[in-house]
Amino acid sequence: MSTFYDRLLAETEAERNELLAIPFIQHGWKGELSHDSYVAFLRQAYHHVKHTTPLLMACGSRVAHDKEWLRDAMAEYIEEEVGHQEWILNDIGVCGGDKERIRTERPGEAAELMVAYAYHTIDRGNPVGFLGMVLVLEGTSVRVATEAAEKLRQNLGLPPQAFSYLTSHGSLDVSHMDFYRKLVDRLDDRADQDAVLHCARRFYRLYGNVFRDLPLTLNDAADAA
Repeated sequence: MSTFYDRLLAETEAERNELLAIPFIQHGWKGELSHDSYVAFLRQAYHHVKHTTPLLMACGSRVAHDKEWLRDAMAEYIEEEVGHQEWILNDIGVCGGDKERIRTERPGEAAELMVAYAYHTIDRGNPVGFLGMVLVLEGTSVRVATEAAEKLRQNLGLPPQAFSYLTSHGSLDVSHMDFYRKLVDRLDDRADQDAVLHCARRFYRLYGNVFRDLPLTLNDAADAA
């Protein structure tokens, strides 16, 4: 029997494949990014991940009272996500970056617009649509993060402590996606389902733009391949 989660994956397949085909993601997956490109990725990751907990809180506060189970789910997500932005800053520090400067700098345009659209969805649209962003960010991590971290570690000669964000999300998001699947399959309102689908499509494009805007240079291992 087909579920809404099945429909969600099927109807966003083209957008998901477009995201995964972005050269920065492909080179990252293969462990071919330069040190500078990896740090550039972490910088923009920090600027959107620091909004994860506030966005979850905002979404939970906007959920209608006939969906208390969804509000409870947002609270569970918050417990899992609190403080992850600090992992990213620590990774940047291990890579030799100035994490305190990055903490206070402005995000890149693409990251800023993606976060702004998330708040817009919650505040001015259907807050349930925010689950479309969750699909995009966590689903992409499951596909890419752990494998990319291991290959980058080997090719860049960095210690494991420089990859705590990628390695944690690669493993954490596997369980998160199972939780997510059960969550969205409880959505029986067509308007809510359509909002999640619409936002997922938008976020695949918006999240992709974050990677499209990153400076792409490769490491020596890629040059030797």
